[in-house]
Amino acid sequence: MSKIRVLADHLANQIAAGEVVERPASVVKELLENALDAGADRINIQVQGDGTRLIRVMDNGFGMDQDDVLLSLERHATSKLLEESQLTAITTLGFRGEALPSIASVSRMSLLSRLQTAEIGTRAEVRYGTLHDLHDDGCACGTLIEVRNLFGNLPARKKFLKSKRTELFHIEEVIRNQALAHPDITFSLQVDGRKTLILLAAGQEQRVRDVFRYSGTVLDVFSENEQDSLMVNGVLLLPDASSTASTTRLRILVNNRPVQDRMIRYAVADGLKGVLMKGQQPGGALMLSLDAQLIDINVHPAKREIRFRRPNEVRRFLVRAVAEAVLRHQEEKRSELFHPSQDKSRQTEGEAPLPEASLLDQEEQEKDVSGSVSCYPPVHYSGQDLKPQQAKQQTYSAEPVPFSSLLDQQDSSQKTEGQKEVGEKQPDKQGREERENQPSSQPGYNGLRLIGQLRNLYLLCEHDEQLVVIDQHAAHERILYQQLRSAYEERAVAVQNLLFPVTVELGPDHADTLEQEGEAVAALGLHVEFFGDTTWVIKGVPAMVGTMAPQEVLFDILDGLATASGASRAEAMPECVDNLLASMACKAAIKSGNQLHPEEMLALLQQMEQSSFFSHCPHGRPVLKTFSQTDMAKWFRRS
Repeated sequence: MSKIRVLADHLANQIAAGEVVERPASVVKELLENALDAGADRINIQVQGDGTRLIRVMDNGFGMDQDDVLLSLERHATSKLLEESQLTAITTLGFRGEALPSIASVSRMSLLSRLQTAEIGTRAEVRYGTLHDLHDDGCACGTLIEVRNLFGNLPARKKFLKSKRTELFHIEEVIRNQALAHPDITFSLQVDGRKTLILLAAGQEQRVRDVFRYSGTVLDVFSENEQDSLMVNGVLLLPDASSTASTTRLRILVNNRPVQDRMIRYAVADGLKGVLMKGQQPGGALMLSLDAQLIDINVHPAKREIRFRRPNEVRRFLVRAVAEAVLRHQEEKRSELFHPSQDKSRQTEGEAPLPEASLLDQEEQEKDVSGSVSCYPPVHYSGQDLKPQQAKQQTYSAEPVPFSSLLDQQDSSQKTEGQKEVGEKQPDKQGREERENQPSSQPGYNGLRLIGQLRNLYLLCEHDEQLVVIDQHAAHERILYQQLRSAYEERAVAVQNLLFPVTVELGPDHADTLEQEGEAVAALGLHVEFFGDTTWVIKGVPAMVGTMAPQEVLFDILDGLATASGASRAEAMPECVDNLLASMACKAAIKSGNQLHPEEMLALLQQMEQSSFFSHCPHGRPVLKTFSQTDMAKWFRRS
């Protein structure tokens, strides 16, 4: 007797249903796809309990007549795939004809549908795979499907479901994914008679904000390659401490189909390099459109995964598109931040221009107070120059010092000894009133009015009635990194030859790395020669990190190159070098606690404007934060 037998129809249907219907969210997904393929622009989903008691999906799509209603309940019956050639270029969300019969085999399902041109609809009742009733019924145009007692004939499957909260979360995720793919369609969700999610038809950016409940800064991505039939558009969320998103997950949509793809996720992360901190993941929605013949979506039972015919080309295209969007955002930020102030209320007719300064000369720098730094090249500004004597007085303590108080000190220093004693008890009210009536004389740069330095770390500026706080270390780190990277790419890293070469002892690992990667070390601006035995001589270091100890520079570079082992050096080298440049810039940048003179602050602002990328440090930390007048009024409860 043969051991192989043909499975009964009801058992085969239950096995097939297990591939399509994993949980209540799978039912919602399949029914939503059918509604979208039917051209609906309004879809309402109703759920009771965790979704096993009732799932009701209503749409205003094309609808079906009685013959189509009957055929839709048969396995592999579909209107979306007519011939074999279409299987290699699928443009619809559904195409297998398995959804409705699979759902009907594990539940009590009713289907009510009416064509747009028909006067009456058709109702079909199916109980666990068996058709029980079919008759005409009145209904609105479109389709209404009810799924009750899901997994009622499979109690074992029901036991593996998670909590009600978890199952409802998965249902919401399905709706949010489809809402991102179709922003022009209205979606609504009711749970136990209460509306929990309403997404009205809107533009793409507004839909992303609604789905993620995000009010911060977004990055618009758009690029097109007609030659390869590639187009990408999307809205990515930039990390913002003042705004929180419901999730940082990146939603990926290929030809309006929500999918999970690691390659696309990594490509977006590479394009956002320098904006995301370590451990942060890209968030938002990315829509990729390409020729349907270049992808295969028939590789996963739930159609969650796809395959690209030319994945490397797609990856390069996405990295370039996201990187270009970041640069466009930088230009917008630069135009917004560095432009003359529009605050007319503070400018009066005949007002003198803001004083602008050049750096202190070498003699004055040597006389600076302890803790200040002068690490910027000379920058010349048009207009009035700040006198060295005045600049010397304008040092900043741990708290911001208003420039008016510094001017008070300057006026008081001009008094006679007798006037000083009186002035200590009674301030010069007349001189103070005259200064208050004069226009503000705070130094500024291109629309930024310098207020001072806070805790010897943050620069405080005013811009168009906004408070701008700049992290001096992060800003300088980004500037140095950009300079180092540009010099490295052009193979023109400036080298500072050491007057007294430094000897260093290297262990076997470091010596082996130095011998194998000698060209890479030289390209980074470090000149090292073998002296004998385990001794090496450092004769030159990169000029931009000349303040670091030569031994520290060497060990950082060797440790960074050593981390590239294990993979192909040709592939690992760019990321390794990038990390090295970031580390070098971080260690050479202004440190927390360094006092800056106004001229140095202005030079830093100028270099920020001239840098191609200035909003984040190489490690992804933000460089600046703006606080609007409205924000501050809310803090202090001012109406």
